[in-house]
Amino acid sequence: MINPPVSRRQLANGITVLTIANPSADIVSGRFFIPAGSRWEPAAKAGLAQLLTSLLTKGTKQLSALAIADRIESVGAGLGADTTTDYIKLSLKTVKSDLRDIFKLASEILRTPTFPPDQIELERKLILQAIRSQTEQPFNNAYRQLRTALYGQHPYSRSSLGSAKTMAQITRQDLVDYHQTHIRPDRLIISLAGRITPDEAIDLVTQVFGDWEIPAIDPPTLSPAHVATQPQYQIEHQSTQQAIVMLGYLAPAIHDPDCIALKLIDSYLSNGMSSRLFVELREKRGLAYDVSAFYPTRLDTSHFAVYMGTNPSNTAIAVSGLRAEVDRLCMEPLCDAELQTAKDKLLGQYALGKQTNGQLAQTYGWYELLGLGIDFDVQFNHAIQQITTTQLQTAANRYLSDPYISIVSPEYKPPASKTLTIT
Repeated sequence: MINPPVSRRQLANGITVLTIANPSADIVSGRFFIPAGSRWEPAAKAGLAQLLTSLLTKGTKQLSALAIADRIESVGAGLGADTTTDYIKLSLKTVKSDLRDIFKLASEILRTPTFPPDQIELERKLILQAIRSQTEQPFNNAYRQLRTALYGQHPYSRSSLGSAKTMAQITRQDLVDYHQTHIRPDRLIISLAGRITPDEAIDLVTQVFGDWEIPAIDPPTLSPAHVATQPQYQIEHQSTQQAIVMLGYLAPAIHDPDCIALKLIDSYLSNGMSSRLFVELREKRGLAYDVSAFYPTRLDTSHFAVYMGTNPSNTAIAVSGLRAEVDRLCMEPLCDAELQTAKDKLLGQYALGKQTNGQLAQTYGWYELLGLGIDFDVQFNHAIQQITTTQLQTAANRYLSDPYISIVSPEYKPPASKTLTIT
């Protein structure tokens, strides 16, 4: 798919409007981004953004939860909200003829939610169930331990669901205050993709959101959250048929030049059945039920992780095997063919992530929130092509030399020389 043109404009009240004109189908998808995810929550109220977004469609000043659902379903549209680490988001999808009505509904949901007490308790129970479900899954437990070891008191250490304790402490007034603080026009990014022109998008947003005034109070800002922890073992003994071994490393945020090199390393290690981890640890050695890597994009300090699901008896071998494959990147440069394959995989995966209007709206809205600009799409492709094997090895040595280790296993004891936390 050829990249469609992208327009960026801003209303007088601060709303940023991105339009990705893609008239191939009579569908428009939208994303409404606000920087107000779990990164912005106080520790004692972890899960607040999650609870808030689950309630946005559960009642407004004019509509009940049932009435909202009926309006969406009657035209076969999609409209929902969710929370991530760095933002909250409202998503819509509709045919062009119904766009204005669904857009007005989205405005009402964002601007005038009522947080009905009965709905608060219902959504709280559902989130508590999800929290309990997470504790039963070895991968989630290993990842929770890893985040705690990596980030300490930084908000990135916490789940966006919060905990049973913090979720129980959130009041309706907390929701009202959080909404009034964070949901405001000068923090809103609206990204629209599909059969719509930039002029049509601006007219629509102006008609529906143009009367939304900027509050008199200053917008919220993030306090610097320093990350300073030491690599260590974290071990949880859980009765499970497979052990999860996870190695993590603090890694740069998206604006750091080394981010591109680490994205390529992630692709080389984990992208497909020909990737280094799959071939070396699963195909050749038969160690892994599942093996991969991930490097999430973050506003703040991110993390690079490799992991394996394996037979508990192989836990020690899994630790050494994962460590050896990462260390090998530090000691041996990739050959030109390996580097080009990693680039082709990454760029191919990136292109596949921009096939639908929803994906286009998501991609460019996320770029805007990160402060990367609409030109980052072209810059990213160019930067990938320019990376050398030397740059990859330099980045590996800079960030991937001393891992944090998180293990969930029925029984495992690490080397005595390592700092150890066992639960």
